[in-house]
Formats: sequence, structure tokens, C-alpha cells
Amino acid sequence: MSAERIPATTVVAVVGAGTMGSGIAQVAAQAGHPVLLHDAAEGAIARGLAGIRQGLDRLVEKGRLPAAERDAIVARIRPCPRLADAAGAGLVVEAIVEDLETKAALLRALEPVLSPEAVFATNTSSLSITALAARSARPGRVVGMHFFNPAPLMALVEVVSGLATDPAVAAAIFATAEAWGKSPVHARSTPGFIVNRVARPFYGEALRLLGEGAADAATLDAVMREAGGFRMGPFELMDLIGLDVNYAVTCSVFDAFHGDPRYRPSIVQKELVEAGRLGRKTGHGFHRHGEGVPPPAPAEAAAAPPPVRIVVEGDLGPASALADLAAEKGVAVERTDGPGWIRAGSAVLALTDGRLATERASPPAGTDLVLFDLALDWRKATRVAVAAGARTSPGALREAVGLFQALGKKVSILKDVPGLAVMRTVVMLANEGAEAIEQQVCSATAVDRAMLRGVGYPVGPLAWADALGARRVLATLDHLAAAYGDDRYRASVLVRRVAAAAGRFSEG
Repeated sequence: MSAERIPATTVVAVVGAGTMGSGIAQVAAQAGHPVLLHDAAEGAIARGLAGIRQGLDRLVEKGRLPAAERDAIVARIRPCPRLADAAGAGLVVEAIVEDLETKAALLRALEPVLSPEAVFATNTSSLSITALAARSARPGRVVGMHFFNPAPLMALVEVVSGLATDPAVAAAIFATAEAWGKSPVHARSTPGFIVNRVARPFYGEALRLLGEGAADAATLDAVMREAGGFRMGPFELMDLIGLDVNYAVTCSVFDAFHGDPRYRPSIVQKELVEAGRLGRKTGHGFHRHGEGVPPPAPAEAAAAPPPVRIVVEGDLGPASALADLAAEKGVAVERTDGPGWIRAGSAVLALTDGRLATERASPPAGTDLVLFDLALDWRKATRVAVAAGARTSPGALREAVGLFQALGKKVSILKDVPGLAVMRTVVMLANEGAEAIEQQVCSATAVDRAMLRGVGYPVGPLAWADALGARRVLATLDHLAAAYGDDRYRASVLVRRVAAAAGRFSEG
């Protein structure tokens, strides 16, 4: 097989007519393939076909799809009541229950029916492609083709190769996914592939912060949305996914990596799952849900007087836009040499670097140190998180709050925790992406594309790390590791290598 796409004349058989399977069938049919839809459950094929038709009807009603094209797509999808009827398929995509033995049984049942040249693609999100292929008589024809839900809308497809997968097969599936209008990435079959592995810190750090009492879930969600630029906060997203589902994925990755503390599950989340508080589907998770239930309100600092003048001492690095914003808001800005912080009255404001404010509150900063969290874009950010040290005076904290409020930001005061919220999450996401590269799971481009297209991050973790600078990322990770004494925060060798070379992860 060449690296060209599987021809549009090739029959695609989709096994599993649930939400994911029917969505994949629709995607293949929209790309011009004749599609066979099979499901062993009684009535499932009819329900799947009806769901496809309803989804396409909505596109027609919105003027996004011509009625004639809808009819052509529907006509290309035919029911396949028996597996034997899939004999002419050149590509089978299975989207059945997430169980290795069940998928292997399906593969063994199909092999006598299919052509030796047919490709068996599994939509698994977590199971080993190597282990599945080992149960096949044609292991080179087995590949992962992991779509994201809903398949017709989500751009990402992880093309996952096991040890025995023929590289030409993976290349053809990659080209086919592109022809289907998707943004594919290559990955090696390791626990979590790319997205489910790299995304773990987004949930894990938030859960740790909640468990430490840094702030409540609503406040941490607001900080991650309004300062970090994420579409949803971690607790909102876990409630949407389902706490049971999210917890199960974390446990699966943790177990697959033999208990690596990077992926350690949260007791906080475990207790909610055991209590049946699973998120939106039960009406109660980290937040309450339901008709008439108001959205949770994040904590905000009381209004404080704005400063008349600030002194910017040295280079503020990722927060350099704050000086210009202050000047635009009518605050007098004096610039001097220094270690990279802002003086506003008695307060000294510094960007978090993974150390506690209490730890950093020593000469020359003094005791009135207030740390502030990272923001993706200081001009667009509507909120900032700050933390005061144990000896910071209430007056200095008010002066820090007043500065950010003068810049048009809401302020959430967090407990003095290492790395605050956005910074520690971003460096941990970057660290996990770097580790995936170091372990030859995928490329740097694949990490960023996967997180942008698969889970809608505002910027790829490695691109964000490049903007911060590898040395800052490494220093923050090392400070987190020192603060917690936990191997969870160990820096990837790639992070150390790129930092030592003052390079970029895109070149790492």
C-alpha cells in the first residue's frame, strides 16, 4: 500500500453504530466512500442511521449543507446486519466497547471474511494497538484510528502504530484522515497515546490545588478560563466528561505506567465518584447542574484604590505587557534596572516561578511580596490570580489588587501555593509533551496539533513553553519538585536539554 489515501471508491465498514460509530460512518460517507454500518445489538443500526439523518437534516436547516448532498451522503451508508456482509470492505473501523478481548474477538471474526489487503482500524482511546495486533493473523494491517467525539465536528484523529503496524498502513490511514477533512497526527502505541496522556496535568494540578484549599472549584475554573485562555475550566470539563469517565482514564494511564506519580489519581475525585456525584449527568459533580441552577460564582477580591505610580524594575518577561497596560490606563510608569518585578506602593509584585510567596519574601523583595499568576494574553485576560506570603501586610495585598483592578482585571486571591494555577498547569503540560517526544511517542508538532485540535487548548503546550522560554519552564518545574518533594514534578530530560541549549522545543 502506498502513502496515498485509501481511494474514495473503497468500501468502509464501521462496526458499532453508537454515537461514535455512526459519526465515523457519516465522516466516511461525506468523503465519498460507500459505507457499511454494523452493530450486533438489535435496533442499533436503525438508530444509528436515524441519528445520522437527523444530524444532516439540521445542517440542511441551517443552510450549511445542500439537501441534495445530504441525500447523497445518506444513500452511501447501508445497513450491514451480518459481519459476513462486510466482505468487500477495504477498511474496517471498529467503535465498539472499550475492551481488548471483545475487540480481538471482532478482529478474529472479520479476518476470514476480509481481503488480506484490508485494514483493521480501531477507534480505541486507550487500549494497546500492539496487544490487539498480536491477536491478529495480519498484525501489520492493524492500526489505531482514534477519533474524538463528536466525530463529524472534531478535527483530530490520532493514527496510532503498534510494534507490528506496517508503516505504509499508518501512512495511508494518515492520508485518508486528511482526505476526510481531519487533522491527523502520528503516535506510537503507548498509554494514553497523545491527548489522554498530555492532558492529565490539566486535571491533576487542578485537583491537587482544590485538595490543598488553594481556592474553590469555581474560582480555579475562572482563573483557567479568564487568565489561561482555556475554553472551560478543569472542573467544568470534568463535570461535562463525567467524573467516573475522567477518573477511569486517569487510573488506566497511572496503572499502565506502573504507578508513575505523574499520573497519580486524586482522592478528591475518587470520593465524588464513590458518592455518585458524576457531573452533569447526575446533576452534581464539582458544581451543581440543572434547570434553574445558577452558575457557580468565583471568589473575587474587594475593590481597592488604584495606584498613581508604579516602578517596573527590570524585565518582566512573560508579563512585560503589564507596564504598557498600566501606562495606557493612566498610571505613571517608571522603569529601572532590577530583578524583574513591579513596585506599587509598599507592594512588590512578581510573576510566580514555582516557589511560595512566603519563601521568596526576603531581601531585596522584602516581606510585602505578592505573586501573580501567568496569563496567556495580558490584554485579553479578564482575571488574574494573586497570592500573598505569610508576612505580607494586608495593605500591600490591597495595593497589588488595586493595580490589577486598575488594568481592568478581576482579581482572585489564592492560598500561597507553589506555581499558583495557570503557571504550574502550563509547565506540567509542556513537561508531559516533552516527555512524549523524548520517549519517541510523537513529534513536537504532533503534541501541539493534538492538544489544539483534540481538546481545544488556546495554544499548543510546547509553543507556550517556547514563548515562556525553556529555562523558565525548567526552573518552575524544579521549584515545584523542591516544594513538594514529589517525583511527579521531575523535569523531562528534553526540558533540561532544551533549557541548557537555550533552544526551542520545536527544535528539540
